[in-house]
Amino acid sequence: MSGSDMYRQQILDHYKNPRNYGEMADPDFSHVGENPSCGDTIKVDVKLADDDETIEEVSFTGDGCAISQAAASLLTKELPGKRIEDLHGMDTDDITEMLGVEISPMRIKCAVLARQVAQDGAKLYRGEIDEKDRTITEE
Repeated sequence: MSGSDMYRQQILDHYKNPRNYGEMADPDFSHVGENPSCGDTIKVDVKLADDDETIEEVSFTGDGCAISQAAASLLTKELPGKRIEDLHGMDTDDITEMLGVEISPMRIKCAVLARQVAQDGAKLYRGEIDEKDRTITEE
């Protein structure tokens, strides 16, 4: 099995058996975003540690293509233990690296949706953006 086949298998595994899928009982913040070009929708729930900076737990719900759902699943495994600043520092390359395969320009919005939703949710939680700012990926 080549490296890219292994990563394709990982994407399918995370799509069919998403990690941390489901509503969180008492999140510190939640945010919903969508990719209107393909209909993907993701809600991210985040629980912070007592320092109000360290991400303790992340879960997601939503519907969409294999790329968006796998990226959300992988992100929920990547973020615990990181600080909100680390989340804000994540970019498209970080997501494509987690996925491990080349993502076509048409699918980049799918791949980065969960990251964008989590980043916007953290900004809303901190009062850095207004509630009317819905996540719609534009990358």
